[in-house]
Amino acid sequence: MYHLNLSKLTGLSSIKLDALAKEGIHHAQDLLFFFPRRYLDRSNVKKIEQLRGLGEEVTIAGTITHIGEQGFKAKKRLEIVVKDETGGIKAVWFKGAYYMKKRFNVGQKIALFGTVKQFGRHLSMAHPETDDINKESNLADFSTIVAIYPSGQHFHKARVYNSNIQQWIAQLLNHPSLRHLFPEFLPEYILTSYGYPNRTEAIRAIHNPSSHDSHKQALKRFKFEEFFLFQLSMERIHSERLAAKAGPSLTKNTPNTRHYFEHLLPFKLTPGQKKALIDIQDDVRSGRQMNRLIQGDVGAGKTAVAMGALLMAVDNGFQGALVAPTEILAEQHYATLKEAFSQLDISIRLLVGGQKAGLRRDVLTDIEGGGCNIVIGTHAVIQKEVRFHNLGMVVIDEQHRFGVQQRAALLHKANNPHMLVMSATPIPRSLAMSLYADLDISLIKGLPEGRKTIRTAIRSEKKRTDVYHFVEQEIKDGGQIYIIYPLIEESEALDLKDATAGYEKICERFPSARVALLHGRIPSEEKDAIMQSFAKGEIDILVSTTVIEVGVNVPNASVMIIEHAERFGLSQLHQLRGRIGRGTRQSYCILMPNHAVSKSGAVRLKTMERTTDGFEIAEVDLKLRGPGDFLGTKQSGLPDFRFGDIIQDQDLLELAKKQARELIEQDFLLSKQEHLELKHFFESYHREKKLFYGLA
Repeated sequence: MYHLNLSKLTGLSSIKLDALAKEGIHHAQDLLFFFPRRYLDRSNVKKIEQLRGLGEEVTIAGTITHIGEQGFKAKKRLEIVVKDETGGIKAVWFKGAYYMKKRFNVGQKIALFGTVKQFGRHLSMAHPETDDINKESNLADFSTIVAIYPSGQHFHKARVYNSNIQQWIAQLLNHPSLRHLFPEFLPEYILTSYGYPNRTEAIRAIHNPSSHDSHKQALKRFKFEEFFLFQLSMERIHSERLAAKAGPSLTKNTPNTRHYFEHLLPFKLTPGQKKALIDIQDDVRSGRQMNRLIQGDVGAGKTAVAMGALLMAVDNGFQGALVAPTEILAEQHYATLKEAFSQLDISIRLLVGGQKAGLRRDVLTDIEGGGCNIVIGTHAVIQKEVRFHNLGMVVIDEQHRFGVQQRAALLHKANNPHMLVMSATPIPRSLAMSLYADLDISLIKGLPEGRKTIRTAIRSEKKRTDVYHFVEQEIKDGGQIYIIYPLIEESEALDLKDATAGYEKICERFPSARVALLHGRIPSEEKDAIMQSFAKGEIDILVSTTVIEVGVNVPNASVMIIEHAERFGLSQLHQLRGRIGRGTRQSYCILMPNHAVSKSGAVRLKTMERTTDGFEIAEVDLKLRGPGDFLGTKQSGLPDFRFGDIIQDQDLLELAKKQARELIEQDFLLSKQEHLELKHFFESYHREKKLFYGLA
């Protein structure tokens, strides 16, 4: 790629050059990709008599008729009066009056840009931008759309001002090598079809737009460009996997798989579960490595699908691994599979971080020797000392809590094992298109037979007595209750109800009920005992923190009360609610917020009350929090888009995916010079993405 040394620019000292470098600006391309954060539109030029819209940003031109200072010493302010043929306006500066006064003379022609306000009978502008109007500089030069650049933290010390950046960029835009700095690589048919400017025109329109439309179309072009390269890379990764990576061929369907689903499964599979199992079966019989995401709402039955995938591997002489993000969830999966497969000749082992050394050595030996058919564990399964005898199927639960590199590390545990990832947190379509662009996706919609929709209601503190009467009736009818608090102990910093104090109050309020307290600081053995007691029906009310968000499956639990519900995120509220409604009883979720609820808090609560559709909830949550917070910024594996926003620019993301797929299907059979540029850019970008996904 052609590079231009920044030191060639006039007005760029070594100190300023160093400040740019610290902000990641090393080459001319970096500086030209240092996009404005906003624009001042000085093109709205008016005569003074036309200034009726107070609060409007306008440009006016006139002659200075008066210059004066008001106030005393440090509190002095400068006032000038500017008049045109239609009227007059006062410009005021409250700081730097002494220095500003030197810039003006009575009779001087001047342009002002600012917000019009009215004090008494006089129109005024506070701290307007100004420029002389003379033979060298006229009103047309001033009344343009002006770029305002981000003020990097290293700029202030080096005295790098907005005017400096404007000057340096102007030099680059006028440089004869500009088109070499930004060669076009998008195919001509894409530029023509969507009216995008070429790269050189687009970069000019970003920094020096002739109109708002020219800037918007240029920015749209750069958003499409990075979406297009990303989707092109994901499509290539996907096609490379299908073409090159031969996975274990799991063609047998006996004896365990068939026997379990025909005779042992205690419920009927939903259409969504059946379709997901068919998708998996088609993948593992194809001879190619499976890389599939199972997306399903809370309680949709993803575990049954995972069990089917693991059985397919075992029936074909391979080992299976199920990896969960927490020990609680891993232990529940272990207990579930041990019970479900108890009548099958299958060895299942648990591998988690807190095991005793002797037990851990025994599990590791069993895995490496092949005595273990299925290992269930946490991140411990990814560690180097874990060696499989013949790993053929990897299932990752709660996929969004694992980074892409961790996923890749599991793939390297064997010769291209099949990969099935599951998410109980529904991922909105726009996010799935970027985060999981290299995976095939199966959706499980609908609840298993006999499940009833959970009824959700918001109740204020005034209704607490009614809520507790309802709890008493549910307990009499044989139901069990969750009461969830955001904290373990009282916090001086936050005015929140805490689980410990809440437990004491609940014991007083329900003296005949069996009440227990559960939180993360309780030792694991005691925690497990409490959870098992609740599952057996030996506890009526479980007062808990969010430790029960995953890992507890109690079909008889019919009511959940969430205290300070406005303090929880939408996805977390939905996950918590998913702990009830897992049996045949009608279940109820009661949200009890504090008196003061923020606007976003109110949106979250109303959304929970309105719908139980996890995908709809996820869309709202993504808009409220943004993709980084929605997934967790460190472990998300979310691509870093510089210009595009996967929430606001969903249509553009889909368009880029469509165009990328069409180009991949053509196998890059393009001969024109412009397509050679695309290949050059793409190959470099693709190498970076393969490294990012651990596939290089």
